[in-house]
Amino acid sequence: MSILYLDTFSGISGDMMLGLLVDLGVDLNAIETELVKLPVSGYQLEQNNEKRHGIGGTRIKVLCKENQPARSWTDIDTMLAESQLNDSVQNKARRIFRRLGEAEAHVHQVALDDVHFHEVGAVDAIVDIVGSVIGLHFLGIQEIYCAPLPLSSGMIRASHGAIPLPAPATLQLLQGHPVADADSNRELVTPTGAAIAVEIAQFSAMPKMTIEQIGYGVGGWQLDDRPNLLRGIIGSRAPAEGFERDTVTIIETHLDDSSPEWLGSLIDRLMANGALDAAFAPLQMKKNRPGAGLTVVTQPQDAEHLAQMILRESSAIGVRMHETRRMKLRRESATVQTDFGEAAVKLIYEGEKLLRITPEHASCVKLAEATGRPLPEIYRVVTATANRRFELED
Repeated sequence: MSILYLDTFSGISGDMMLGLLVDLGVDLNAIETELVKLPVSGYQLEQNNEKRHGIGGTRIKVLCKENQPARSWTDIDTMLAESQLNDSVQNKARRIFRRLGEAEAHVHQVALDDVHFHEVGAVDAIVDIVGSVIGLHFLGIQEIYCAPLPLSSGMIRASHGAIPLPAPATLQLLQGHPVADADSNRELVTPTGAAIAVEIAQFSAMPKMTIEQIGYGVGGWQLDDRPNLLRGIIGSRAPAEGFERDTVTIIETHLDDSSPEWLGSLIDRLMANGALDAAFAPLQMKKNRPGAGLTVVTQPQDAEHLAQMILRESSAIGVRMHETRRMKLRRESATVQTDFGEAAVKLIYEGEKLLRITPEHASCVKLAEATGRPLPEIYRVVTATANRRFELED
């Protein structure tokens, strides 16, 4: 299992995250090739090797060459949704921007659709966030952990005037997550950096692992008391007894007065916004009312956001949340070439032993629609082809 640990002794920002991923081996040209899929131009990425307190790393700068239009959160979300980016990259980038937009909306007391990013800041945020998600996709990291973020104090100048540190949007983003006193009057954690960390990582101490690679993303500060670097440590660990273990949050509520049409859409929304699983179960509730029990499984860092979504988009007036341990089999994604076309499959492992292969439903549906063949036939062909390719006995 591949693990990335973010050692945030000097904070985190979008450009530091992007620099770290390049320092860990991601080709910046490959990231730029993917970024071209977005209708954003007039900027250039500059890569430099720089040192902080004698420690070398990679600094990435976004240089704007042309005037940029003002962009609202809605503009950016629509841009991402309509892009040709990889589905996983697209969805994760949208979730990060939604977190950022919701935090800004809360701080400024405006609707999410009314949140605007100033011209240069919008380009910086788009490139840093989308570029970081692309870089993580290229690295193929399976789990990401992050140290508690160091928060500063004092005042800084922003487009609205003087604001306190940590920036209000940063503080809003980190609600429910561990932080520490940075003993600094410089902005070490930016809203963009906080949004990325909260969306992609679990906050914890460094997990047990075998260290394989270390990289440094360089920030723009020259600090006396610490090097302005984001350190990333890639490692691996063999799952005990062939099984993987992690911690997830369970969100539950009972519903007896929600439209079935609402509930069907709610499941789709929850899954699109990061839920690992979501399901309804029939209930017999008070006053003999038929109802539904909603159970959502999510990463701990996503629980607050998904709980708020349930309260806003269903008739629930309360939810229950608790963390629990999970034991699971390792999964890998793959594709196989069949007589009907390419199909996606999921490989299920216990340790290094391949237990079974499962065709991906959406991929099989596309093949069935494209060929006019029955879906069960597509499933049988994909399963047989995958079993032969990966030498799994029927």
